[in-house]
This record gives sequence, structure tokens and C-alpha cells, in this order.
Amino acid sequence: MSDNSSHAESQVYCTQCGGELHPDQGQIFLTCPYCSSTVYLDKTQVVFHWYLTPTLDEAEARSSLARWMGGNQTVKDLDKKSRLIETIFQYFPMWYFKRRTPEGKEVILLEPAAAISVSEVRKVSLPAGDLRKYDSTVGSQAVAPTVPLDAALQWQEQRQVPRAEIIEKFLVHLPMYLFKYQYQGRAYLAVVEAGTGQVFANVFPAKAEMPYRTIGLLTALVFLCLATFPIIGAMAGGDGFWIGAGLCLGLGVLAAPILLAIAIWIAAKI
Repeated sequence: MSDNSSHAESQVYCTQCGGELHPDQGQIFLTCPYCSSTVYLDKTQVVFHWYLTPTLDEAEARSSLARWMGGNQTVKDLDKKSRLIETIFQYFPMWYFKRRTPEGKEVILLEPAAAISVSEVRKVSLPAGDLRKYDSTVGSQAVAPTVPLDAALQWQEQRQVPRAEIIEKFLVHLPMYLFKYQYQGRAYLAVVEAGTGQVFANVFPAKAEMPYRTIGLLTALVFLCLATFPIIGAMAGGDGFWIGAGLCLGLGVLAAPILLAIAIWIAAKI
């Protein structure tokens, strides 16, 4: 099959029962009339077609987003200081691959089957037991696949996954809420996978790392300097080692709460 327009002229067979399928011109989603399997007609082959039922409504998805915004990755009070500007619900297509490694371990791999700016969605943990046969009720909210199966397999090969180790492959539409929000005049996008509640975002207002690195470096330098006191004392001879050790311990006890207070203040401000 060279393209979608040739489906009607080519012999297409169900991957489940082997029955011959007769899609209309341009048709890519269809149900086998013999075994009722739902399939997707890719340019290269026929694959099973599933979808994941959502377990979250919009309010629950917003709650998942708020918890993520209030987490450790994002800037302080992002959930309170950001402004939600748009919410979109859709079923997004993903290529599902089951890999069996030479050691016999089975691994699930996902690749987006359409363009999306949040590529992190490929890391979603998909509960295979909740998959259902794709049906027409999903179609109005489903994004059409634009990434051929062969291209997704090539991506896997680039990640050192040989095609021979792929033992299962099919198309699955995942329910997703796309939340567009604004923070300090800049727009961002976060995706909540409505089947599992997982949140994904490539670019977001992250916590500044420099203040934490600075206090960490300062703490290391302070205690490194204190650790030299016993060494210097020992070199001086006599009771110098014990005097140095006492100074190290005493000054360390004084410095520790000060450094801790600075770290807590930084964590509260950033």
C-alpha cells in the first residue's frame, strides 16, 4: 500500500482473524466484519487499534495539574500565581511497542503518532488492562495519526532497540487534557493524561538551581575549613591536635544551624 488512497484497491487483511477487509477510499479506522477487531490502516501494514478510557474529568485533571504545579520541580506558588488560559480534551494517538530483550524481559515503549510539543508523553505508564477497542464514539475527539509506523520503529532503532525485539505493536488513543497557562507574561503547556493522572511538560517555570548550589558549596567550604583545624594543630605539636579538634567541633556546632536556616530561607523564597 503506497498511500491511503490505494487502500480500496489493495488486499487488506485483519491481523486477528485474517479476514479480508474492504475499506472505503481514504478510510484508515475500521472494524473487522468477521471478528469485530478494530484496526488502523497504516501506510505499511494493518495494526490493532485501541483507546484508553479516561478516569479523570476536567476538575480532577485540574487538581492533578495543581498538585504538579505545587511540587518540587516548579517555582514556588506556581499553582497560585499562574493563570489558566485554555483547556482542550482530546484522544491523542500513540504507537505502542512491546519489546522482549535478549534476557527475556518485556518492556513497553511508546512513541507519539502525531505532532505534539510535549514529547515527554512518551514516558506515560500505560495500564494495558484498561485498553478498549476503538469505536466511533471516540472519533470526534481523536487526533488523526500522522507519524507512520515505520518512522516510529526507526526512532526505536535510533534508541538501540532492534526491530527483531519488538513482539507487539499497535495504535492506541490516550485521553489527554491540554492545559495552556500563563506565568509572568509567558505561555506554557502542560498535559494531564486522563487515564492515569500523570502530568507532562517539556518547558515550565522551574526552580532556580543556583541558590541551592551556592548554599551547598558554602556549606562544603565551611566544614572543609573546619576539618583542617586538627591537622594544623597536629603539625604544631603538643596538644595542638586536641585543641584543633575542639575548635572544629565547637565552630561546627555553631555553623550548622546558621547554614540550615539559610537553606530553609532559600527554599521558602524560591
